[in-house]
Amino acid sequence: MSQESTALNGHYRSYLQVAEALRARIHSGELRPGSRMPTQAKLAEEFGVERSVIRQALRVLQDENLLTNVSRGSPATVAEIHTGEVGTVPRPQPATVGLASRVVAAFEARHVRIDALCLTAETLSIALAEPIRQVHAGLLRPETVKVRVLLPSRDINLAFPVRVGDHSDDRPHRHWLNLRNFQGQALRGFLQSLRSTPSVTDVSVTFRALPFTPPVKMYILNNREALFGYYMITQREEEIEHEPVEMFDALGMQSMLFPFQRTEAESKDGTFVEQSQLWFNALWETITTDLTLAE
Repeated sequence: MSQESTALNGHYRSYLQVAEALRARIHSGELRPGSRMPTQAKLAEEFGVERSVIRQALRVLQDENLLTNVSRGSPATVAEIHTGEVGTVPRPQPATVGLASRVVAAFEARHVRIDALCLTAETLSIALAEPIRQVHAGLLRPETVKVRVLLPSRDINLAFPVRVGDHSDDRPHRHWLNLRNFQGQALRGFLQSLRSTPSVTDVSVTFRALPFTPPVKMYILNNREALFGYYMITQREEEIEHEPVEMFDALGMQSMLFPFQRTEAESKDGTFVEQSQLWFNALWETITTDLTLAE
């Protein structure tokens, strides 16, 4: 679970949100391979953040091989993007990278359907920013958008996050719950904004509660592809209620997502997508319960 807040309505609060916005521009072709990035001063002014935040964001994109020549001096350069042979499945990528580009592609369909199983809806909220922007701009024109999200119930004892050495301390749970509710509300509001666009005739956003802590995250897009990743548990310290708390937690946006796609011919990847969809549907229809996000 990330410490970062989602960027909403154009307000960017961290280097991760700035990196996501710039990453989307690179993947969309707005920033072309070989072109120079705007100066750090211009980016800082655009996003309303300090230059140190911009430098961190640029370093993230450099680590992802999307930028070169990142320094305090001249502007960075957009790197050449190698996607491999036509029709090949993309390589595993960090969640914020792999999911963002695939969600944009999913919104090219007439009827968009996204099923997600996760700890919070943070990664999905960030990934949806670019396709929703393109729908509002008239660049993407889906007719219907249906999103279903499975999140842990507030009533269970979470496996993580938990305080190191004292699982009875419920502050990590309350902190997670606040983030889960905030991200879920943000996701819902983000998607419901599509109702004001001419092309979209129906938008559905539904949440259900899991009776367990998911050790993995999964996104199923249009029943055609699945992205699967492990929550890597780590020990870290975070300030909660004005006090540093050492806890075991998972940073979901840093999970590596493994992509699987269905093709016309039968394949192991296609079977994985099919079984993942059946598994998600079974969870949705059996052991999960209605989830109401606290306002």
